[in-house]
Formats: sequence, structure tokens, C-alpha cells
Amino acid sequence: MKIVLPELSLVALMGPSGSGKSTFARDHFKHTEVLSSDVCRGLVADDENDQAATKDAFEVLYYIAAKRLAAGKLTVIDATNVQFEARKPIVDLARRYHCLPVAIVFNLPEKICQERNIQRADRDFGPHVIRRQAEQLRRSLAKLKKEGFRHVFVLNSLAEAADVTIERQPLWNNLKHLHGPFDIIGDVHGCFEELLVLLRKLGYQVEEPGNGDKESPGYRVAHPEGRTAVFLGDLVDRGPRIPDVLALVMDMVQSGTALCVPGNHDMKLVRRLQGKKVEIKHGLEHTLTQLTEKPADFSRKAAEFLDGLVSHYILDDGKLVVAHAGMKEEMQGRGSGKVRDFALFGETTGETDSFGLPVRYDWASDYRGRATVVYGHIPIPEPKWVNQTLNIDTGCVFGGKLTALRYPEQEFVQVEAFREYYPPVRPFLKPLTENEQPLSAPREKDADNRDSLSQVPGVKPGAALAAQADLTAQAEDRGAADILDLNDVMGKRIIATRWQGNVTIREENAAAALEIMSRFAADPHWLIYLPPTMSPSETSSEAGLLEHPQEAFAYYRSHGVRQVVCEEKHMGSRAVVIVCREAGVAQERFGLMGKSEGICYTRTGRSFFTDNALEQEFLAGLKNAISAAGLWDELTTDWLCLDCELMPWSAKAQGLLREQYAPVGNAGKLALNQAVKELETAKARGVDLGNLVEHYKTRALTLAKYTEAYGRYCWPVNSLTDFKLAPFHILAAEGKVFTDKNHVWHMTMIAKICSGQPLLVATPYQVIDVADEQSCLKGIQWWEELTSRGGEGMVVKPLDFVAAYKGQTIQPAVKCRGREYLWIIYGPEYTLPENLKRLRQRSLGRKRSLALREFALGIEALERFVKREPLYRVHECVFAVLALESEPVDPRL
Repeated sequence: MKIVLPELSLVALMGPSGSGKSTFARDHFKHTEVLSSDVCRGLVADDENDQAATKDAFEVLYYIAAKRLAAGKLTVIDATNVQFEARKPIVDLARRYHCLPVAIVFNLPEKICQERNIQRADRDFGPHVIRRQAEQLRRSLAKLKKEGFRHVFVLNSLAEAADVTIERQPLWNNLKHLHGPFDIIGDVHGCFEELLVLLRKLGYQVEEPGNGDKESPGYRVAHPEGRTAVFLGDLVDRGPRIPDVLALVMDMVQSGTALCVPGNHDMKLVRRLQGKKVEIKHGLEHTLTQLTEKPADFSRKAAEFLDGLVSHYILDDGKLVVAHAGMKEEMQGRGSGKVRDFALFGETTGETDSFGLPVRYDWASDYRGRATVVYGHIPIPEPKWVNQTLNIDTGCVFGGKLTALRYPEQEFVQVEAFREYYPPVRPFLKPLTENEQPLSAPREKDADNRDSLSQVPGVKPGAALAAQADLTAQAEDRGAADILDLNDVMGKRIIATRWQGNVTIREENAAAALEIMSRFAADPHWLIYLPPTMSPSETSSEAGLLEHPQEAFAYYRSHGVRQVVCEEKHMGSRAVVIVCREAGVAQERFGLMGKSEGICYTRTGRSFFTDNALEQEFLAGLKNAISAAGLWDELTTDWLCLDCELMPWSAKAQGLLREQYAPVGNAGKLALNQAVKELETAKARGVDLGNLVEHYKTRALTLAKYTEAYGRYCWPVNSLTDFKLAPFHILAAEGKVFTDKNHVWHMTMIAKICSGQPLLVATPYQVIDVADEQSCLKGIQWWEELTSRGGEGMVVKPLDFVAAYKGQTIQPAVKCRGREYLWIIYGPEYTLPENLKRLRQRSLGRKRSLALREFALGIEALERFVKREPLYRVHECVFAVLALESEPVDPRL
């Protein structure tokens, strides 16, 4: 006997004890595929025959089976399964995971089972047990298919059991071996003329049948590059030439130049043609009328063709899914009634709207699968990406367009409808203006999931729900298509990056980041990148210094880097600036409504400007500078993301100055000056104070240096003319991340932008050969000049944007700060010998690890964004950078 099993199925072995189920399972299945009830008893009770452990054993068995089925793995349950109560959970499990339940029945003579059990020392039950099991099995045979088993194979003898071969059959929807290229075409609805134009526009050669010649062949369609068309269903109803559309698609599928999945209108027609009662509405009356003009045989062939279509297809190694109304991740590549219903209708609430149409769940906003899902069903004015899903039903029959997606190119090809053939029940929406808000179907979240988030360490009860509301409101208030979900970022997460492998985010760090992101962050749709922290150089042994260029040069020299770029470290705040060529880019590329042309935000994702008018003036100035430099065209982009320093530092740190630095400076000045005065008075009276007067004078001098240091970072800001922006990286543009360009390229491109622009400052830099002593001296002298006039210091970077040593990414930048600036960081008395000695014990390991992980996550976020991955995939990395910032690292490093 040949047993053909669907590649994804839940196989139940049935038979009395001793019928050979376990031996059969070992001979025909992988040991990992077989779940034995006896083995599970042993797992929970250390005794495979302990019947008291049966309940717990089956809980373990069904739990493992569920995990395997969720992962798409064929699973075999080895148990007696002779009672309905034992089989029902198996059928329920198969239905829950949309796979086929299969029964392999060992209906062997009772005598054989009895003889085998006598030979087994571990079986101490009497013959009455086998007799009862055999009777229960025989009574069950006729009921198995009614119980839900799709395939039942009965083995009635030892010879039959020994002669079995098992063949695994791919599911009909499994076309992973087909890689295209594909041209995926949205709902046609009888718009034959538009379809012909679209096919020819896509490059297909279409030869139509001869007019009036009954013997002429059907449509002959081919593409010179071997492309395959994929029709998303709803071929029929509403349009003017429905039979012609059917004939063309049928011929293309038969010849192998097309694939087709069914639409809900197609299946309603099938039911009607099969004599079933259906309501004649929503355009079906047009189809039936037009079919009467064709030979009766045509309707029969059309019904057979449509009825034989597969609900959805998995293509290109599982990277592409096509279905009429879409397909959830957990249903992809599976076969069940629920899967077919979802493919035809999507997911509805059971309610109807004011137009009498079903209200649908917004499944695409919740989609988190890796496969791209292309679908139609719901007419929209333009193709719409949401996460990794795309709706390309653009309502041709309603006067819209017929749209095709070229895959894998991800290019749209469209044909305008020649006219409106059918008035839509719901008014067909034209593209929204910037003042309009998009319509969206109601969304419901899993309340259990939401409640469980309140158990996250560090998140108070109810805070998770409030944070979710904050995140969602930020998206919905701006009319954004992507809705943010706590489940995408909460809990322990492991994020794969190109430059640092897997990066682990701990649960408690994610909770801390949530507080910042939900309460203070800018519109999340702008947040495509957060910059990394930066490690200082190794501690210097130079007298009176903590940091010196020698250590930075030595680090890169020891890691195989020959040339480094030294850039002046500006006295400002780190800022990420996204600037768009025009307002429409913000809507099309970033999913934001309104007139915004970009944003300037801090390294923790907060808007830099609280005054929207000032921010727009700032962005307009930067946009004009980019335009004047010709970079939009040179880089073939309509937007840029820049890594910058925005000055003055006081523009962002007013609170810090008022509450921390100024009070320390003022209090210290008053106290130390008074102390010096009193000590000098005492000394004048002849009191022996040793070196106490000199000690306090030194303290007063260091305090003056401290106030002088932070004073350089402050100046009044009354208008845009008081700001200075110093870009140092062109991070990304449309379709590209500039990590493949070295830092001299970045400096050169930025110099073009800054030329003649009062708002912008070109960052001074030096290229140093760390293997050449004279070159290193040149770099040290430059640093000394910068710091002697009060500059912060410099940042030393390998010439290449990303550098590696022995297969490992090395520090992308090392900062080397001057003696004067470090008064701000370590306090007014850090230069005292006893304090310097202690500070030189600082450890950089944790800081450097953090810098590498954040650098890799930032680049990963940008790469995902430019590849147009779903926003949640970008935010996974951005959120992780913010989460890592809550790790316990000395903030002074």
C-alpha cells in the first residue's frame, strides 16, 4: 500500500497495544517527528507504564505537537487513539493550525496483539485490555472521516503493514520552487481591454483568436523574458467583457504563462453555475447575462477552471505569498476551510457598514511575517504598502486603474480605466489631500496580550496599555498607515544585525525605553535612526591628562587600520536631521500627512525644536543648501538623513545649565573665595596653616576653569541666525545607505552643502597615517591647537565608515577630549593629582561593547528603511538603541 501524506499533516496512529504502531513509526518517520504517549509518560513520571501519569503525559504531547505544527512540521502521534475522546483533541489541534488530520489504522487480528504483549515484560495488563481496545477500534472505523480525518488508511494484516511505502506530497499551494520573475495583476472584473493593454505594457506578446473562426486556437500569450503573470482573482462580475477575461486567463494558465488564485466573486459564480442558490447582485447579473451569449460548454469549462483554483500560493522560496484578500502569517502554506475563507474574504467582524458592506479587521497592520503578501479584494485609489503587505486592487471597474506589480523589481505598471463600468456601492476614494484623513477599518487587539504587557518588569499595571495608546495615537493623529504595537518591542529580544551579529535586548531595558519612546519621542515615523554612543580613547599617562591622541592612534594601529580621519568635536548636541525635497515626500516615503518637510531630533529621539515655525525655517534653509549644492540630483534622492552636531549646546541644555552647572559654579565661587579670604586673614594673624591657603586657591582656580569651560558652550538663541549646524555624515538617501563611502567622501559632500551657507559649518578634519610618526605628530599638534583655544577635542575614525579586524567590527569612532572640556564632565577638581589617579582606573570595556552594538543597530535600521521593510522592523532596531542606553555604564565616559 502507498500512503500519500500531505507535507504538513498531523498523523494519528491508531490501534490496540501490540499492533506495531511504534515499530511502524520508527521505520517510516524521523524520530523527531514521532510523539509517543509512552515516552511522554516517562518524561513526567520516569515510568512509561504509569497510567496515573496519562493526563499529564498527553498535556506534554499536545503541547509539543502544537509547537511543531505552528512551525510547519509534520507530526505523528503514537498512541492507541481507539476512543473518540482520545481522537477529538487531535482533530481540534489540526484545525487550530490549519493542517490535515490523517489516520493510519492498525486493524490487526486481536490474537497477534495478544501474542506480542505476552512477550513484553513491561506489559502486565490482562488480555481483556487488548480485547476492549480492538472492539473500540472496530466500532470507530466507519466514523473516522465524519470525525474530521481527511485521509484514512487501514492496515488489516501484518503483510499490509510490512508492505507500506509513504510518499510525502507538497501541498497544492506550495510553489516555492518557482522564482519568477512575476507580474502580479489586481482585480480585473471583466475589464478586458484594459487587461490587454496592461499585458502588452508589461511586455507580453498576446495573439488573439481569429474573429468568427470556431476552429481557431485560443489566446496565445508569451513573454520574451519568460515572465509569469499572476492573477489575484475576481476575474468576473461588473465589467463589460467577462467571458473574454475568463478565456484569456484560462488559456494563459493552461499554457503555463500564468497562475491564478480565486476571488470571492469567482467562487460565487461557481456556486451559481453548479445550481446552488445565491443572490444575484454585486455585478453577478452582468456575468450571467454575458455567459448566455457563449456556448453552454464555455460556462461548464469556466466553472471547472474556477472551482479548481488553489486558495493561495507560496512562491520564491517562501518569500512571496499571493492571495485574493490576503493571508495571515500563521495560515500561509496551509490548507483548511478557514484558510480558504480568509484568502477569499479576509477577516470580518460580522457587522456591516452604512453602505451594507462587511466591516473588516485591518489584518495587514498586525502583519509581522517575513514573506511579502500581495493581494487585492478591497479597491483603493493607489497601491498601498502596509508592513510587508501590498494591496494592488485599484478599482479599474469603478473608473480607477488596473495595476500590476513587477516582482522582484517591486515596480508598479498601471493602466487607467477607459471609463467607469460599474458604480461602486461605497464611493471610490481618490488620493487623499494633505488636509484629509484616511479612512481605516476598526482594529481590535487581543485583550489578553495587552494585559500581559503590564507584567513586564519596570512597567506599572496599566502603564503598558497607556503606552500603547500613546504610540498608536502618535501614528493615527497624523494619518499614518503604520500602527505601532508594543508586542514589536517589548520583552527580551534578539535582533540580527549585519555588522555585529545578534544583539540581545533585555526585558528591563526595553521597559525603560518604552517610557521615553511613548512619552517624549517625536513622531515615530521619522525615527529611522538613532546614533550610537561613542567610547573615549584609552586613558593617557601624560601628566595632567586623561585623554590624548596617542592612545586613539595606537588603538587603530593595533587593529590593522592604517589611515584615520580626525574630525573636530563640536561644542553642541548630537542631532539627526531628515530633510525632504518637498512636502509630498514626507507623505509618500515616511507616511506622514501635512506640510512637514523633515525633522531635527536628538540622539534619544526627541524633537529638537519646540517651535514648529522655527523648525520649518531651519529645514527650509538646509533644503536650500542641498539644492544649491546639487545633491538631490547627484544622489538621485528626494530625501536625506544627516548625522550632525547642532550648536549651541545651551539650546538643548538650558535646564541642565540652570539646575546643575550654574549652581555648582556660583556656590563654589562664593564659598571658595570666602574660604581663601578667611584663611589669608588667619595666616596674617600668624596661624600656621601649612599649604592650606595654596590648596584652596588651587581649588578656586579649577572652579574658574570649570565655569569658563561650560560658558563656551552657551550663547543666546533668539532666532535661526543664532544656530549653527555641523553635519558630519550623510547617512542615507532613497535606496542607499552610505556606509560604503569613506569619511573623506562624507566630508567632501558635506563641504558642498555648507559652502556659503551661514546656518552650516563644515567640520574641519585631518587624515592621519597612524603608522607614520610624523603624521601622528601632526595629528597631535592639531588636537593641542584645538583644545588650547577651548575646543572640546576631536573624534578619531578609521578612514572606512565600517572597519573590521580579524573578522570583527572595530570601534567606528573614538573621542579624544581636551583637558579643559573634561572639567564639564568630571567636575571642577578632577585635575587634582589624587582625583586623576583615581579616574585613570576607569574601565572602557562595557562602553565600547555598547558603542559597537548601537552602531550596528543604527546601520541595520537605516538599511531596513531604505529597503522599504515594514516600519516595525525599522523601529525594532531604533527602539533597541534606546533600550541599550539604559544599561549601567558610567555616563562620563
